[in-house]
Amino acid sequence: MAEIDQKQLAGTVGRAISKQRVRSGLTQEAVAERLGVGNEAVSRIERGVVMPNITRLLEFADIFGCEAAELLSEVSPLVDDQASRINHLLVSLDQSDRELVVELVERLVNRLKT
Repeated sequence: MAEIDQKQLAGTVGRAISKQRVRSGLTQEAVAERLGVGNEAVSRIERGVVMPNITRLLEFADIFGCEAAELLSEVSPLVDDQASRINHLLVSLDQSDRELVVELVERLVNRLKT
C-alpha cells in the first residue's frame, strides 16, 4: 500500500471542508460555534494544519447536512469516487445542461490524452 503523505492529506481534507462550508453558506465563526471550539480551530483544519479525527468529521458533516463520506470522497483519488462526485454535480442540472457538461468533459479528456 502506498504511503500516505499526512500533510498533503490534511490539506486536501481541509480544502474539502472549506468548500462544503462555503456551499452551506456558513462562516468559520458559525461552524466553530456549533462545534464548541474557537474560530482558529476551524481555520487550522481548513488550512490543513490539523487533521480532524473521525468524530470531528462526523460533526462537520452534520453541520453541513451531508455524509462524512462526501467530505472524504471529494478529495479521493479513486475514479469511482470522482465519478460519483460528478454525478452529484450533474443531478441539479436539466438534461440539456447535463449533455453540455458531458460533451465538455469528453473534449477535455480527448485533449489531455494527446
